[in-house]
Amino acid sequence: MTVVAVLADPPRPGHSLSRLAETSPLSESECAELAEAMLGDTLRAVERSGGELLVNYRPDDLLPDSAVDPEESPEEAIRAVADDALEAPDEARFEVQVGSTLSARAGNTVTHLLREESVQSAAILRGDAPFVLRSTIDSAAMKLRTNDVVLGPSTNGRVYFAGFKSPIDFYGAFATPEAETLVDHANDAGSEVGFLPMQPTVRDGSDLATLVSTIRARWQAGRVVPERTATFVVDSGLVVVDDAERELRVVRE
Repeated sequence: MTVVAVLADPPRPGHSLSRLAETSPLSESECAELAEAMLGDTLRAVERSGGELLVNYRPDDLLPDSAVDPEESPEEAIRAVADDALEAPDEARFEVQVGSTLSARAGNTVTHLLREESVQSAAILRGDAPFVLRSTIDSAAMKLRTNDVVLGPSTNGRVYFAGFKSPIDFYGAFATPEAETLVDHANDAGSEVGFLPMQPTVRDGSDLATLVSTIRARWQAGRVVPERTATFVVDSGLVVVDDAERELRVVRE
């Protein structure tokens, strides 16, 4: 069984998807709502899969000031999302991240799971990857039987999924561009690398255009869509248009 650690920050205005608020029609509050919806869909996908869900969150001292709420801890905020999204939230594990950088936090989590808990494989999954399905997680687990590292590439050189059967040197492993850097570190460790299909993650207006157009296309085709994220897109009236410079941008209907 693969333990899937979902990296989760509390969905709070001014912190969640801050670049998106500057490059799209969404307000800071709406960006926090979208972040919550995507996290809920991501958690639900892992729960439905054959993997074990570990919700990995940053404590207040590892969060920027904009994300700290003196009246609600990060764990309380994220458990509220999980309670709403999961069928059996009590079966999910919740643990704090340790480390000052993403590479350190991801590396500490994966290394602990592989070495201290002796799990077969461990993976990092971003909380803004709503198109991940149960089948995605299960496919990654199958690939990890024949590969030491399995990566799910995303837009702008990012990865939405990084699975490991044995540790690599994680120092700086998630430096931009993440996909190339992780492969470099895997090669240094002599690890075989497999890949999942590319899926979008959301950080800015361009990413949002991809998300919105993909959701609307899949919906019109009668295909599966991430429930909470799709509901946010439709309820917010978000559509993609081609502007005068032939660039896609998100507007409201």
